[in-house]
Amino acid sequence: MEKAINRQRVLLNHLLTSSSSSPYSVDTSQLSASVCSAGDSAAYQRSSFFGDDVVVVAAYRTPICKAKRGGFKDTYPEDLLAVVLKAVLDKTKLNPNEVGDIVVGTVLAPGSQRATECRMAAFYAGFPETIPLRTVNRQCSSGLQAVADVAAAIKAGFYDIGIGAGLESMSTNSVAWEGSINPKVNMFQKAQDCLLPMGITSENVAHRYGVTRQEQDQAAVESHKRAAAATAAGKFKDEIVPVTTKIVDPKSGEEKQVTISVDDGIRPDTSLSGLAKLKPAFKKDGTTTAGNSSQVSDGAGAVLLMRRDVAMRKGLPIIGVFRSFAAVGVDPSVMGVGPAVAIPAAVKSAGLQIEDIDLFELNEAFASQFTYCCKKLQLDPAKVNVNGGALALGHPLGATGARCVATLLNEMKRRGKDCRFGVITMCIGSGMGAAAVFERGDGVDELSNARKLQSHNLLSRDAM
Repeated sequence: MEKAINRQRVLLNHLLTSSSSSPYSVDTSQLSASVCSAGDSAAYQRSSFFGDDVVVVAAYRTPICKAKRGGFKDTYPEDLLAVVLKAVLDKTKLNPNEVGDIVVGTVLAPGSQRATECRMAAFYAGFPETIPLRTVNRQCSSGLQAVADVAAAIKAGFYDIGIGAGLESMSTNSVAWEGSINPKVNMFQKAQDCLLPMGITSENVAHRYGVTRQEQDQAAVESHKRAAAATAAGKFKDEIVPVTTKIVDPKSGEEKQVTISVDDGIRPDTSLSGLAKLKPAFKKDGTTTAGNSSQVSDGAGAVLLMRRDVAMRKGLPIIGVFRSFAAVGVDPSVMGVGPAVAIPAAVKSAGLQIEDIDLFELNEAFASQFTYCCKKLQLDPAKVNVNGGALALGHPLGATGARCVATLLNEMKRRGKDCRFGVITMCIGSGMGAAAVFERGDGVDELSNARKLQSHNLLSRDAM
């Protein structure tokens, strides 16, 4: 209580003039702390009264398709990106000349070539030559990093409107190392571990933290089950933009035009007995299989962000508010643990606690790391990947973060006032993790969703 009183006294002293005869002089001895009805969630500092919030007004993605054998196996990468960029313009009626920058997360393609392809995609989508574009690569979190970069630029005042996007065609580009490896790496164990195949890091997580094969297979079954149910219920329709493209018959060379509108990696009949028959994919006596690892996929996503006052002036719906972002480093040999470190960092940065989060999109790079992170943070399974994750949907590396934004915000909108805060998070190759906190767009001014206190002193933590 004394702490709260002292804070009020300091604040008032800053407001007083040096003259004791000032008409604004206040007798601070009469100060007393008042109760706060927000309870533990009072730590969260709402700034929605101001126009400089960074908000999301649109988030779309392509379907996610199996690389090399799915619906996008013969589709140029830039054509995937162009579809979602065009959807942002068409569905919001935004003047493309108003966009300050387009940032695209992408991982596997040669840097200069992919940057050029993305610039071409912007032209295909209808953006004029005056609108800049750049790419960003933070491995599996590249799409989320692109969104965070745009949010930061808007907050800094560089521009008022921007697009954070993601793109990956794993049909076109695969994980590869160009040139020789510096022999210096042999003198640095952590540097060596950066070169470990991702499947081996999954095995390391399972071994070090005791994640069983059955737990991993069960996570995969649940992911497919939830994704299949979400698809059947039409939950992805608001976020997916159908893509008209071509498929080439590998034997005859015949081209056929198709329109892809659903994710093609989901296997509704996935079962524990079926997964149990699969052999370890990376280690002879291991537990990581093709069935409990994320799928190699193609896809793209785009997120339109702007200042709140700009969105309100344009009459655009605010579907989410960007609240915080954190990227952290972890041991490269168990890179999958990244979300277990990144989530607390991002949540703390937002002035919240993990208990305040209503939904999580935790990228399922491998069932081992997904299971470990959920157990480590004691996350409620009913709040995590409620519509399935990468084990079922697929993981187009650079696009996953943008895909997760669309999936999360649409689900939060469906749940309404009982779902206020959401987190997107993923592990990152070479040993990192990233997470971002979003708030549901139409609930930012309400305290009805503040977490209730178990005790009844009705004071915020600051008054303790």
